[in-house]
Amino acid sequence: MLSYQHGYHAGNLADVHKHAMLAAVLDYLTRKDKPLSYLETHSGRGLYDLSSPEALKTGEAAAGIARAEAEGWFPPDHPYTKRIAETRARFGATAYPGSPLIAALTLRPGDRMHLAELHPQEHAALAETMRPFRPDIRREDGFQMAMSLTPPEPRRGILVIDPSFEVKDDYAAIPRFIASIHRKWNVGVILLWYPILAQAAHAAMLRDLEAASYPGALRHEVGFPPARAGHGMTGSGLFLVNAPWGTEDEAARLTALFAK
Repeated sequence: MLSYQHGYHAGNLADVHKHAMLAAVLDYLTRKDKPLSYLETHSGRGLYDLSSPEALKTGEAAAGIARAEAEGWFPPDHPYTKRIAETRARFGATAYPGSPLIAALTLRPGDRMHLAELHPQEHAALAETMRPFRPDIRREDGFQMAMSLTPPEPRRGILVIDPSFEVKDDYAAIPRFIASIHRKWNVGVILLWYPILAQAAHAAMLRDLEAASYPGALRHEVGFPPARAGHGMTGSGLFLVNAPWGTEDEAARLTALFAK
């Protein structure tokens, strides 16, 4: 399905959860003087304008990153804060980074980036935004890309899985996909984001993932009010395999922030 466009939801509370954790994980991984690979299965356009009609229509950014900044959730030295500041310095005061741009602003010379995005307009925008960073960008199924590239070179690295879950089969397919990736690339960090919906569509997926007993597995969820009347998302979840040192501390920080 190619109807989903993240511009309506960029900077919402789920993004704050996901991007703060991703920025912290990447900050840790890049401290070691060894190259790494970054792979992302559903990249979106990489850069969003929070003053766009799409963002203003839903108001999700106002309840998300705007609220977090107004309330001082993240100090100036937090990696997430730094990546947002760098994005605004490059692209303007209302710019917001998607996960590919957060990664590109963190990675170093010698690190490698592989991005997939199927939606034609989102792919074109992604290619334009990411051109200065010269990643490998593919307009293809992200699951297939990850399977074809793992284990990547460099072998050390992270795979980000962030589908829209508009394709309902994703809930059943993702545990099998992660199992296949982990068999091929047992040292890779895998970060999965999933929505927490009122009908608990993610529950069976999480049972399967937790039953696999992955090394360094971490499940972290936060709850928040629906963005508007009738909106079904009531929280945001992350499941990590081979979670780096310090991830639990960041998770605890986020739990406290979202409890405010």
